Amino acid sequence: MTGLLGPAEIRELAARLGVTPTKKLGQNFVHDPNTVRRIVTTAGLTPDDVALEVGPGLGSLTLALLPVAAHVHAVELDPVLAAALPETAARFAGTAAERLTVHPADALRVTAADLAGPAPTALVANLPYNVAVPVVLHLLAELPTLRHGLVMVQKEVADRLVAGPGSKVYGIPSVKLAWYARSRAAGKVPPNVFWPVPNVDSGLVAFTRREPPRPEVPRKAVFAVVDAAFAQRRKTLRAALAGWAGGADRAAAALTAAGVDPSARGESLTVEQFAAIAASAPDAPGGEQ
Repeated sequence: MTGLLGPAEIRELAARLGVTPTKKLGQNFVHDPNTVRRIVTTAGLTPDDVALEVGPGLGSLTLALLPVAAHVHAVELDPVLAAALPETAARFAGTAAERLTVHPADALRVTAADLAGPAPTALVANLPYNVAVPVVLHLLAELPTLRHGLVMVQKEVADRLVAGPGSKVYGIPSVKLAWYARSRAAGKVPPNVFWPVPNVDSGLVAFTRREPPRPEVPRKAVFAVVDAAFAQRRKTLRAALAGWAGGADRAAAALTAAGVDPSARGESLTVEQFAAIAASAPDAPGGEQ
């Protein structure tokens, strides 16, 4: 294992760079080596894996990834942090620093073409709380080579991502992640391993990509049904999908054709059922991710 960043190293790096963590960028830097070791171990990387890290910050997790992955792509929005990361890697990781490619970019706009070099196979990241869900969904959509991953997010967000039908927190993030992957809760992380200390716990979410439940149905069509169902989650699906289908009767017909009770609510449906509804109404408008 390479040298890792503790509280003293984090403060020294931040001071030298003139960096103050900002809420706008969702910056909370991990300063506990045991936590980053735990993340990397739980991620289950193989020597052939190419890791994609979003928001590497000062490099805490990056340094733990470099010795175990074939390559690490680090996507960093903050230009100061992006410019400093290669030097930090060279200082603490030795020759393993050669495996690092830093991309000064917005992860919400990154495409496969932007990540020159070996294609990423694993997403391992401490994600900014304010963009965690859209980042995960965007990267799974844009990077078909991503086979698995482990992300650290706000505990409340973690619970939503892994929730199943019938859960009070089951919703749009739960269903959309399930379209791409099987997911599970992989542990809780206390606030005191971060600087600055957030006022919430964090959670680890592990996922493994799978084939979509109905590959022949366009993703946008399925997500349009999901969005409509949860936009008015207290209503029956017959009512909630009326706008999507062009009327309550047409919604009821599509639901019946899909084998779904029109009086059910979206929170009770699996991703497979949402896909069946989309398939039963091929002329329904597609939706945005």
